[in-house]
Amino acid sequence: METIKASRKPDGSGLAVVPPRSEEAIGRSALRKASLRLLPLIGLGYGIAFMDRVNISFAALEMDRDLHFSETVFGLGAGLFFLSYAACEIPANLLLVKFGARRWLARIMLTWGLISMAMIFVRTPAEFYAGRLLLGASEAGFFPGVIFCLTQWFPAGERSKAISRFYISFPLSTVVMGGLAGWLLNLDGRLHLAGWQWLLLAEGVPAVAMSAVFLMGLPDGPAKAAWLTEPEREWILRQLASEPRRGAHSGDEPGQAFRDPRVWLLGALFFFDLLAAYGYTFTAPQLVKQVTGLHATGVGFIIAGLGVLGALSMLLNGWHSDKTGERRWHVVAPLLLMAVGYVAAGVSVLPVIVLPALVLMFAGNTAVQAPLWTIPPEFLRGRSAAAGIATINTLGILGGFAGPYLMGVLTDWSGGLQRGLLVLAAPVLAAALLMTIVHQYSVRGLAVRA
Repeated sequence: METIKASRKPDGSGLAVVPPRSEEAIGRSALRKASLRLLPLIGLGYGIAFMDRVNISFAALEMDRDLHFSETVFGLGAGLFFLSYAACEIPANLLLVKFGARRWLARIMLTWGLISMAMIFVRTPAEFYAGRLLLGASEAGFFPGVIFCLTQWFPAGERSKAISRFYISFPLSTVVMGGLAGWLLNLDGRLHLAGWQWLLLAEGVPAVAMSAVFLMGLPDGPAKAAWLTEPEREWILRQLASEPRRGAHSGDEPGQAFRDPRVWLLGALFFFDLLAAYGYTFTAPQLVKQVTGLHATGVGFIIAGLGVLGALSMLLNGWHSDKTGERRWHVVAPLLLMAVGYVAAGVSVLPVIVLPALVLMFAGNTAVQAPLWTIPPEFLRGRSAAAGIATINTLGILGGFAGPYLMGVLTDWSGGLQRGLLVLAAPVLAAALLMTIVHQYSVRGLAVRA
């Protein structure tokens, strides 16, 4: 409880009693502080992570030519990042719980920034593969660690908005990357570096710098946040401890998350979603160049425009999901729009069809993310939440390997990108079906408990 305070009256004649703030006011203040202190920092970190993960999609405009890489070689290298990422994901997230978010996330950013910059020395397919594997292993645990971190700060009713506000850095990083890529590629030949080397070098430096910012500015939880008052700290902890769980929930032990079918169903859903999403993400600049005939700078601006629309779709869908408390259709509807986009881009090469299709594909994928990641904390808690979230992301990230590799093989086989895009509509529809199954499972769990 907040104590009654006294302060000097404005006329200086004596003390005036200051009434304690209401619970509602304390809660608003606590969430406002957490949002302002945490979400921009975490969002900036994830935006840098995403740029370092997919900047080779722009580098490929020159790298494939300079190093004589086929589409299959590029697709395999792009996807190998996700294999090592997946292999290290669960232990990395459990180590985050052990060492704390502040130190562990800072370590992740430092190592992936250094490895990203070292990619400028790649000359052969084997070196390309090794670099991507090391980059994936170094970044493992960042995204699920951030999601787990947010579950320790924001109650269920605020979680989708919080996730969308940090996750908006994903589409916005596309804006930044699209705007900078053309300029960096045009530095070709400066200081004896190719344009793609300038791109990889320049986008690795911010991760190293941000590791120091995370180490100094990110608290390990509400209990250690010096900028919260004691009533605000107690309010957050009390809200998290009292929030209801949907359906039968797992206990606190990591092994219990592995026995919950919803973890595996959501993991499969995320696998299909990322298979499709990364299948086109790494080829989007090439697709835009193919249908428009623009140079790298023009391609970059179009990709940046997609990022702006993706950011808007993420914020609006996350806000509406929290407002209504509904999750299933806020995941299923964007997935269905994505499928329409893949089909449209797969049957036409006309810019008037392909560019709007890209909007559906990109905006649909970003809109899915916030409501999707609010679902696991509804039935997981404590260390089982850390393990379950990491497991879901691990299974999903394997789709990041399968998608680019599948697109590379189909492109080399068919001589164009359209066949692969058409095939990618199928996993998106499978993801929508799995969301319906997860919903039905939770409904049955609620009925059993009632």
